[in-house]
Amino acid sequence: MKKIGTILCAMLICICNWISPAEAYSFNDNRNPVLPHTDIVLDAGHGGIDGGTVYGDILEKDINLAIAKKTYDLLIDKKFRVILNRSDDHALSDDNRWLKNRSRHLRDLAQRKQLANEMNVKILVSIHANSSRNRHESGAIVLHQKKDQSKLLSSYLQKELNQITGVPNKSVYGKKYYLLKFTKCPAVIVEVGFLTNETDRKRMTSEQGQKQIAEALVKGIDRYLKEVLNHP
Repeated sequence: MKKIGTILCAMLICICNWISPAEAYSFNDNRNPVLPHTDIVLDAGHGGIDGGTVYGDILEKDINLAIAKKTYDLLIDKKFRVILNRSDDHALSDDNRWLKNRSRHLRDLAQRKQLANEMNVKILVSIHANSSRNRHESGAIVLHQKKDQSKLLSSYLQKELNQITGVPNKSVYGKKYYLLKFTKCPAVIVEVGFLTNETDRKRMTSEQGQKQIAEALVKGIDRYLKEVLNHP
């Protein structure tokens, strides 16, 4: 018993080094006992000094967080154990005190990757918004790793998102992306739409549209975890 307590203490200390308690939305939620096993890390892209894609006064980081929170709540309702890696406008690079690198961007990405790897989660879903010089380009695009499980997860998510956008996009191999290259578990990056497209933008910035996107993500995640990993 003493040994188990020591191990759990060590885990909590490590976690606190990755995410400040104020940002650990899931850790402060008594609906969600994530330790010692976690199903999903929801990665709300960008945050803090990093606004991501910008369109007028609309910042990608705010859209990512709003959709991530809605997705988190729906997953908790389905009894999944979920970590949301930021709960407000916060740069995860500020929490990274273990990587000695001058690049804020690299520290941010490393922090996101490290949480998923050390918590040994089943999947990581990173939420983002896209942009293009072509304002007619639209719809969601899911980026996946080379591994088959990531491809399968991306296909489930892509199918659900295509149903709400009406755009028959296909998932894409995200070879160059740090988070996909270095995260051990099946991971995907979900570009939920294009801020530069009027229809997508209205969907991503409205409560109803964000809820639709969150519901689509949950359907894809739920199908994957139940069919592939036999989640109850």
